Amino acid sequence: MLFSSTTFLFGFLPAVLLMYFLMPVLFRKHARTAQNAVLFLFSLVFYAWGEPIYIFLMCLSITVAYITGILADKTRLPENKKDSKGPFAAMMTAVVWNLGLLLFFKYTDFFINTINSAAGTQLKPTGLALPIGISFYSFQTLSYVIDVYKGNVKCQKNILHLGTYVALFPQLIAGPIVRYIDVAEQLVHRDESIEKFAEGVKRFCIGLGKKVIIANAVGELFDSISNSPQSELSVAASWIGIIAYTFQIYFDFSGYSDMAIGLGKMFGFDFLENFNYPYISDSITEFWRRWHISLSSWFRDYVYIPLGGNRKGKARQCVNIMVVWFLTGFWHGANWNFMMWGVYFGVILLLEKNFLLKLLKKSPKIVQHIYALLLIVIGWGIFAYEDTSALLQNLKNMFGFGGLPLWNGQTAFWLTQNIVLFMLAIVCSTPLIKKAGGFMAKHKPSMYETVIVPAECTLLFIVSVAYLAGNSFNPFLYFRF
Repeated sequence: MLFSSTTFLFGFLPAVLLMYFLMPVLFRKHARTAQNAVLFLFSLVFYAWGEPIYIFLMCLSITVAYITGILADKTRLPENKKDSKGPFAAMMTAVVWNLGLLLFFKYTDFFINTINSAAGTQLKPTGLALPIGISFYSFQTLSYVIDVYKGNVKCQKNILHLGTYVALFPQLIAGPIVRYIDVAEQLVHRDESIEKFAEGVKRFCIGLGKKVIIANAVGELFDSISNSPQSELSVAASWIGIIAYTFQIYFDFSGYSDMAIGLGKMFGFDFLENFNYPYISDSITEFWRRWHISLSSWFRDYVYIPLGGNRKGKARQCVNIMVVWFLTGFWHGANWNFMMWGVYFGVILLLEKNFLLKLLKKSPKIVQHIYALLLIVIGWGIFAYEDTSALLQNLKNMFGFGGLPLWNGQTAFWLTQNIVLFMLAIVCSTPLIKKAGGFMAKHKPSMYETVIVPAECTLLFIVSVAYLAGNSFNPFLYFRF
């Protein structure tokens, strides 16, 4: 089940909202516990909709996190036993469990196929389906136990509250990666209000529009170009295809993050932002401060800093950066293109950190921006193709080594048919609309809040539903994550 499906919009979401807000009426003394139970049970239904068998795996992960979290809590020990190795062993158990899950389900067949290719063996792949969202909830439970061990947060002794945190359907399958430390208090004490609910509806509608109106449309264009025979392509068409993918992955991912944040607000939660207009960046360093913020900060806090960060000299810092970016690529999928993508950005970030940023800052802003966008688009060109031969062919096509003409009639057709779509995607990739809304809110607050915002949300929702009804192309990019 996807947020961008009529089943979710007209079946699942109304049902969970109705049950959630009935709980304070039915169970006044234990309203919050009852509401968390509703969220937990409906989240299990949401997750089981497509993969019922893996619901047991997630419940087992919750149980492991619950037990190891309690055992990793050093504050439960007497002062003379604070140096006991028990909490460390519990924390390491959580590390081994979560990384073991990821390695087994996500990477076993990759390793088997790599060994077969390298050694000429015929080991049989497992063929196991990847549990949806396993990368997200494994990182969440792992960070929870590590934070308990470090004393950054108290362990959760109510397994229902912990289960609600891990399984919470708004962020379960596509992020953002919500850390326990950021929502620990909200699991027990959070404020639901009409204003917050309205803000959540607005944010959800924006995300739905991003996904259905823009991401699906540019994604369909990318699919059309990438699946066309070489004889129909041109150098320009190859760039148009990857630019389309550049917009698709942004509006798809940021759209889901917006929907998750909006849904969270409907239930009283405040999730941290995950995107901040990354395509307005003037460097790759800035881009990664604006793109998938929850993942970047997770690797910074739980990998880069524990490795030593920048505290052990320049050479060690460079190694730490490359380790983090190799793992970032590897996290995205069990394929060589993801590792190439991670290393690609790692090398660029190293160059910027050591000398390139200083040179860039002396250049005009437009030069900085073109530089960043060019490298971002090339990066998505690596990320988009899991088939190595298709990846290399497309890179050749983009840079004129594929024997293609610069332009042809088919390219003109693709561009003219989608020029308005590209213009919409460009505008919506910038803060222009947000600034226009801020201007209206400042100068016409009453009209903005009571007329314009409700009208915008209603129109976005209606158009999005119309797109869903009229178009079967509605891919979910995060099955591999």
